[in-house]
Amino acid sequence: MLLRKERSEVVRFGVRLLEAGLTTGTGGNLSVFNRRLGLIAISPSGVEYREMKDVHVPLVDCSGATVEGECTPSSELGFHLALYRERPDIGAVVHTHSVYATTMACLHWEIPAVHYLVGFSGHKVPLAPYATFGTSELAAAVAGSIGEHNAVLLANHGLVTVGRDLATAFAVAEEIELVARIYYQAKCIGEPVILPAGEMANVIDRFADYGKKAIPPGTERCRNEGDERP
Repeated sequence: MLLRKERSEVVRFGVRLLEAGLTTGTGGNLSVFNRRLGLIAISPSGVEYREMKDVHVPLVDCSGATVEGECTPSSELGFHLALYRERPDIGAVVHTHSVYATTMACLHWEIPAVHYLVGFSGHKVPLAPYATFGTSELAAAVAGSIGEHNAVLLANHGLVTVGRDLATAFAVAEEIELVARIYYQAKCIGEPVILPAGEMANVIDRFADYGKKAIPPGTERCRNEGDERP
């Protein structure tokens, strides 16, 4: 079986989407790109996450043609491919219908620097214009809106996050959902104070080295990779 590790990650993080409340049913999708082999493991269309097995995860090439797998690739394959073409640093994509981020998307609100954890995306979470799911128009909207950010809201749809690997992209999805909830709750009470651009630049710079220092001998990580936050 090709890309056994990547397919296993798609299965594992698919279940975690449900466990973290980032989607329901078969909603959302996720993928991993092995750039060395030019192959992408992507969640299958319409398969329950808890029933998904490695063999169900299709592999596609950079054109979207299926190379291996029993099932049809996600209907959102188009924007996964578009993101991988747009930025060579992207190694994984996660798409969620998480409640608070999707609420912001339905309001057509970007998420500003209401909390420093928005730095998991960048200076903000931008908004991609609405387009019908599974279309080339949506793929173009997503790739054209993400810029240098690691997250983008899809108007009236949901959230897409990216990272060097699936653990990172998943962590971004979790943190941005938290920030979206904070922003929603703050707006319910009053007008939140937004962090200035200079402070966010400082935060993003500090995030670049966070968690990369050597672990002292005899100690262990207390949390799984991708689950840490400063």
